[in-house]
Amino acid sequence: MLKGIEGGKTLGFMPESFAITHFIDLLLKNTELKAFQSLVGLTAAEATEKASKMNSALALELVVAGVLIAFFIIVRMTLSVEKPGPVQHLAEMIHEAIGDQAEQVIGHGYQRFQAYVTCIFLFVLLCNLTGLIPGIEAPTTLMIVTLGLAVPTFFYYNFHGVREQGVVGYIKHFAGPVWWISWLIFPIEIVSHVARVMSLSVRLYANMFAGDLVTLVFFSLIPVGIPVIFLGLHLFVSLIQAFVFTLLTMIYLSLAVAHEH
Repeated sequence: MLKGIEGGKTLGFMPESFAITHFIDLLLKNTELKAFQSLVGLTAAEATEKASKMNSALALELVVAGVLIAFFIIVRMTLSVEKPGPVQHLAEMIHEAIGDQAEQVIGHGYQRFQAYVTCIFLFVLLCNLTGLIPGIEAPTTLMIVTLGLAVPTFFYYNFHGVREQGVVGYIKHFAGPVWWISWLIFPIEIVSHVARVMSLSVRLYANMFAGDLVTLVFFSLIPVGIPVIFLGLHLFVSLIQAFVFTLLTMIYLSLAVAHEH
């Protein structure tokens, strides 16, 4: 279905005709409806709309994941030193770009994190770019999706911080270098680390939601010509937000694994 504005009210429709969406609805929708009605207090209509958006976003995420898996398989099967193909060239370009950035931010030992940051960049980017397809809202315009990307990143960099420095060493990392004000620094650091989840999720959600909304408004008002400009802007915002999310992930990793001297 297509998106549009009717009677001053914005209407957003996700690709509910996808077979995978129907399958997810069969698995999850009844449970979601009960949860939204009993725990959140939504009406039946509101709960249905919320569940449909969530399931459609999940379907798009699964499609994006499938595309990435297929891409990696093709790259692996067509690797060639003598005659690299266009897919291999693209993969090498992405690998080098992310690797160079990770080396600058994380420094020595960045290679062990490169797989994660590359996957998170490509996944966020492709999810963002689905919003360029008429009639489809990008999954990253839903807060629950961006939160679902931020939480694993939070646990990932903390896990590697503990792995690198040990439990005691990582806890000392929160207290700061000056022992006599550690009682003040420690709770501030804990709050700032928890706030990183909101920083990652809200920034991505707000920018993608605003970009999608602006594109939708101009498509509804002037369907020919002018919206192309905003599609280009949406493309630019999608790339920048994927880069910012990845860059912040690298920064958090570098801080977590850094040793104090």
